[in-house]
Amino acid sequence: MKQQTAQVRWERRTQTPLLVLALAFGVAYAVPIVAPDAPSEVHRACLWVEWVVWGAFALDYLVRLVLAPAKWLFVRSHPLDLLAVLLPLARPLRLLRLVSTLLLVGRRARMSPQITLTAYVGGSVVGLLMFGSLAVLEVERGAPGGNIKTLGDAVWWSFTTMTTVGYGDHSPTTGLGRLIAVGLMLSGIALLGVVTANIAAWFISRFERDDAEERRQTALLEALTAEIKELRAEVGRLSTPEVLSAPEVREVPAQSPGLSAPRS
Repeated sequence: MKQQTAQVRWERRTQTPLLVLALAFGVAYAVPIVAPDAPSEVHRACLWVEWVVWGAFALDYLVRLVLAPAKWLFVRSHPLDLLAVLLPLARPLRLLRLVSTLLLVGRRARMSPQITLTAYVGGSVVGLLMFGSLAVLEVERGAPGGNIKTLGDAVWWSFTTMTTVGYGDHSPTTGLGRLIAVGLMLSGIALLGVVTANIAAWFISRFERDDAEERRQTALLEALTAEIKELRAEVGRLSTPEVLSAPEVREVPAQSPGLSAPRS
């Protein structure tokens, strides 16, 4: 119980700092792609920020693993966290750090009680759109025969890909770019499904509330109608004349003790 309490306390305390670090990672990932002509010191600083943020999330996973009362159960119940921690170690590729950091940020965001489902889905859509655009721009900008050369082209391609429209005016030509497209399409379908389900659930709940209010008002009208009928019956019963009236009783005056009845 003490270890479980310590784990929950650790997760609550590190929630906000890790989300701030995730924002720093987004800036560090975007700067070298948006400004490729920036000084080498800027690129080096962004690289260090990326690794520091990934290291912070990896350290968070290890601490939660140590504080977990059942460590093997923790590992089995958090497979994506373990994959996100081990993924960047397989190959020094920036895209792997991006994927792992997004997985870790998404996991911690779902654990936050302050983040509602709507905010989480909206943030996921914006994050996937932004990072998908940056990732495909980084891969396709220098590819021979590629047609995604600017940030505007990448954002337009990401938007049409996530919404599964696919106009075809921009498309990746490299294998890694197509892999990014597959991930973006699957993520877009999943998020659109969540958004559609939320909208449908909102309409259904609204209709159910309206139906419940209508049923309540109908029940009140029926009860009021029945009460009015009872009142009318009671008024009609009270206004009906009595068929038989009670006999009139006359009071006979009492005689004095000294007087007797007259004789005929």
